[in-house]
Amino acid sequence: MLADSIAVLDFETTGLSPAQDARATEIGVVIVEGGQIVARYQSLMNSGAWVPPFIERLTGITNAMLRTAPPAAQVMQEVAEFVGERPLLAHNASFDQKFWDAELARVQRRRSRDFACSLLLARRLLPLAPSHKLGQLNDWIGLPDTGQAHRALADAEMAANLTCFMAQLLRERHGLSEVSHPLLCQLQQVPAAKMAQTLAKIRGH
Repeated sequence: MLADSIAVLDFETTGLSPAQDARATEIGVVIVEGGQIVARYQSLMNSGAWVPPFIERLTGITNAMLRTAPPAAQVMQEVAEFVGERPLLAHNASFDQKFWDAELARVQRRRSRDFACSLLLARRLLPLAPSHKLGQLNDWIGLPDTGQAHRALADAEMAANLTCFMAQLLRERHGLSEVSHPLLCQLQQVPAAKMAQTLAKIRGH
């Protein structure tokens, strides 16, 4: 289990990057404590941005749904309060971090904690997995079905379950007494070829 309380988040968006004028359409966040999901937040968010047809098909989130959704600014204020000062995690965090930072900036807020990335960790700790895509990883491991893929809360729950599984792996298979968010951030930077050596060094401390 993880030593800290962490916030695992996922965005659905209109495109790949805020730098290309993409906006968030939905956010899901789960709070993980002691290896369990203890709280959830989910909301569609209306930024006024147009959702392309292929994104509508992928996510099931339509322009019509967003017209009646709460304003993006309101959602970001709420979710920032929900997350508080907790450290953050996402699957393919470089994607979600860009949107988290951009949408927070629109409501004059800033991120105070780093992101860990369950994708980078899975590539290092689960090298034999046939795919490191979130849904396929969860199926391969045999983790619970959390609902429709490409919806924010279901994906956040999948990433949380995957992270708890990897934390358990670090404790039981690799003999680490405590698995913290800073440790996850450290391990995701380690080249795969040096992972065993790094874990042995951490165990020896």
